[in-house]
Amino acid sequence: MTEALQKLRCAKLRRKFAVIQPAKRINMTSFTQELSDLLNCPYNPNTTERDTNRIRLQFCCNATGSFILTQRNTAVNQSIKYETSSTSYKINAALHSMLPEDFPWSGRRLGRCAVVGSGGILKNSSCGREIDNADFVIRFNLAAVNDSDVGLKTDLITINPSQLQYKDLEKKPDPLVERVSVYGNSSIIIPAFAYTFCTSLSIKALKVLQPIRPQQPVVFFSPSYLRSLDRFWKGRGLREVRLSSGFMLISTALELCEDVHVYGFWPFSSDLQGEPIPYHYYDLKRPHPYMHSMPEEFVRLLQLHSQGALTLHLQPCSSFFPFPKPKSNLTSVVFGHTEYQPKVPSSWGKFPRWKRSYCFTVEN
Repeated sequence: MTEALQKLRCAKLRRKFAVIQPAKRINMTSFTQELSDLLNCPYNPNTTERDTNRIRLQFCCNATGSFILTQRNTAVNQSIKYETSSTSYKINAALHSMLPEDFPWSGRRLGRCAVVGSGGILKNSSCGREIDNADFVIRFNLAAVNDSDVGLKTDLITINPSQLQYKDLEKKPDPLVERVSVYGNSSIIIPAFAYTFCTSLSIKALKVLQPIRPQQPVVFFSPSYLRSLDRFWKGRGLREVRLSSGFMLISTALELCEDVHVYGFWPFSSDLQGEPIPYHYYDLKRPHPYMHSMPEEFVRLLQLHSQGALTLHLQPCSSFFPFPKPKSNLTSVVFGHTEYQPKVPSSWGKFPRWKRSYCFTVEN
């Protein structure tokens, strides 16, 4: 194919994927072939699209002001509404004193951000070095880290409240402390006010970790921010019970970062060559059927990639990377979910299964 024809082909593919196609209508054979062709085209970053998305997200959701609960945006005795219900929780003085004074990343853009999902497409990807060279790295649900495929650097990591079901945590904090210390001085973010049954677990973890690991801040998602994100994407046709934590934080990154690179977000059971892959790169668990519409989220990520608003990485990374690898105080570690299996409290049985699943689902 001549260079001119290749440019025309690439332009046509970008236009095609810039239009949302319902995931249920995807023909995987033609879809993966055309997507492979698109990924082989030169990537065209689009500053206008990035700025437009940033402005839209700032206007609707304002991550800088309301992404997490802080002493600045939350008052003592303020009643905050849960993300998924009209129930409220009153912030007492003790909890308020443990919140960060202000948003920790205000006053600056975060540069090049790597948002690292847990998709099996990262297995044997050799993307670790590329991820570690990002300015800011976001990971999810205490996912395994290793220097080969997913890297070691972590600046922000989510914890699912189900991962906090330790017996006598306040008396025996070592297992949790050891687990989070794998991620160095990264901030830990927890959805403490997604559902009522997540709150006590999250506050207990904050109380335990704050004095032992003050260099590793524990913060809570603001439920009002997550409700705003939900409205934003519902207004753009994304209908699901709840956004995945991965999609939430990609949205946050689009507002806070100059350049967003997304890894490990692939909701299908086979890769671009049709080879079977696990749902997660670190275990063999099956996807949860209740909570998230991962394929529908993915086609929106693909639209953003086609428009030049972010970079979606779905192929093995090049062995050549033009930037020096930063020094890390972490050794090569593999730390997965299999070391701890939470026990479901009997009191949670009164909640519908699809609601309980939020605190027990590992999301991309």
